[in-house]
Amino acid sequence: QERLVESGGGFVQPGGSLKLSCTRSGSVFSVKRMGWYRQAQGKERDLVATITPRGDTISADSVKGRVTISMDNAKTTVTLQLNHLKPANPAVYYCLQEIMYYIFSTGYVERWGQGTAVAVPS
Repeated sequence: QERLVESGGGFVQPGGSLKLSCTRSGSVFSVKRMGWYRQAQGKERDLVATITPRGDTISADSVKGRVTISMDNAKTTVTLQLNHLKPANPAVYYCLQEIMYYIFSTGYVERWGQGTAVAVPS
């Protein structure tokens, strides 16, 4: 069974940058996409950005121009860099990897990391 291990997070000063990484252990047959979502207390989990192995990215309007997302060549690690952070309530950032385990699997499944907390105090 694969595991997703996230790193980064913590307190970030307003105007500062955030770098999060998420590495998958265990091999899979295929990766459809990887990305990051965030969830503040009492709120829904929202998209930050995603990337496909081909390099196609999607990002939330709120982070456009400030976000960089990348996937390593081995398709095990997704990295998010978010610049010019604004003061906000603490949120938990979750890594997502949409993967297919085996060639004969019925389809892709979503796997989530345990989450890493980020706070940008005012």
